[in-house]
Amino acid sequence: MVLNPDTKLGPYEILSPLGAGGMGEVYLATDSKLDRQVAIKVLPDAMTRDAERVARFQREAKVLASLNHPSIAAIHGFDDADGTRLLVMEYVEGETLAQRLKNGALPVEDALDVAKQMAEALEAAHEKGVIHRDLKPANIMIREDGRVKVLDFGLAKAMADEPSGAANADSPTITANYTRPGVILGTAAYMSPEQARGRPLDKRTDIWSFGCVLFECLGGSRPFEGETTTDLMARILERDPQWDQLPDGTPPTVKLLLRRCFAKDRKRRLQSIGDADPAAGLR
Repeated sequence: MVLNPDTKLGPYEILSPLGAGGMGEVYLATDSKLDRQVAIKVLPDAMTRDAERVARFQREAKVLASLNHPSIAAIHGFDDADGTRLLVMEYVEGETLAQRLKNGALPVEDALDVAKQMAEALEAAHEKGVIHRDLKPANIMIREDGRVKVLDFGLAKAMADEPSGAANADSPTITANYTRPGVILGTAAYMSPEQARGRPLDKRTDIWSFGCVLFECLGGSRPFEGETTTDLMARILERDPQWDQLPDGTPPTVKLLLRRCFAKDRKRRLQSIGDADPAAGLR
């Protein structure tokens, strides 16, 4: 469903589109009840026609709404407006990390500051039993004051038929096929090996993705590249990151942190993001 500006859905008036993806269309809207701007995610029709999945999503949304951290964009509610299912979220003004990285790598100090705030957000969510599953630069917003906000926490799980599964993909971005159980959700370049294999996930998948994002902030390119999704996944499963892409000024302790994040065997990976100190490596 594509909504035009001035469209009204209950108390929400659509102002402009913000983005789109496998998890639905996102719009900037005005909440007339509370007189504030919000981000509205319109859920895919295929999902909302399944009453059991809607009920499961509502349960997950309650958990996500319990997250309260300055670096996590808040979920305000899950509404049904004129027959359209809406996820109402905090509107964060700024630019995404993906947009920022189009200009190249960040200075080391800036990269470590972004990583520190990401790590704090992940730690807060993991303590609540919530994992992100789709951490990537496009899901990280940077406000003008430098505050980092991580978007879409836990939505991959909330929208999935199963926590993990196997699926084919023909593009770097793999999104949910809402008519099939057992799909992979996420973006291939930032997937952990266990996620690429469709295995059950835990918080260590976010630690891998955190390493991918930090690597890209420092080096200006992704740690794993491939001409096709199949090539990319093969590199994730079989090869090391391209370490020579990191700048000469990268502290050795940060390189060690990245190596711990990129352990393909998650038993050997950094076990808790709370043990990561991006400014100093490991705690």
